[in-house]
Amino acid sequence: MAIIRGCNLPEDLYYYPEKHLWLKPLGGNLFRLGLTPIAGQLAGGKLNAVTIRAKNIGTEVAQGKSLATLESAKFVGPVPAPISGIVKRGNEQLAANPDLVISDPYGEGWIAEIEATKWEEEKASLLTGPEGLAAYQQKLEAANISCH
Repeated sequence: MAIIRGCNLPEDLYYYPEKHLWLKPLGGNLFRLGLTPIAGQLAGGKLNAVTIRAKNIGTEVAQGKSLATLESAKFVGPVPAPISGIVKRGNEQLAANPDLVISDPYGEGWIAEIEATKWEEEKASLLTGPEGLAAYQQKLEAANISCH
């Protein structure tokens, strides 16, 4: 796991840095997605609610379109899909404990699972590996964002 500006960012994930989301391949075209620690920091460090839209389960969501909503004391807003795909399921644990998204972002705090429908076309818009993390670091430095 790389530490960039105080933030844990595993090299084996794909990142959608515009919205501080990660994707983990689960096999085939299935991916798990969640928020990076950066998103948690920007949201104020505590979430009041994470809502996966029930109407989205089993339907296709286009890249960049909302598939869930976050609420904190500082922020209420959408969680966009980092890739186009069919939303297979949401993390039901978040209803009772939304802070898992911040306290365990790469474990129990995942938000949803999505089956990619345009992976080959869209993966180029994501960052991954050492080169991807270097590019993400540049974005964080330009915006003066850290996890301290």
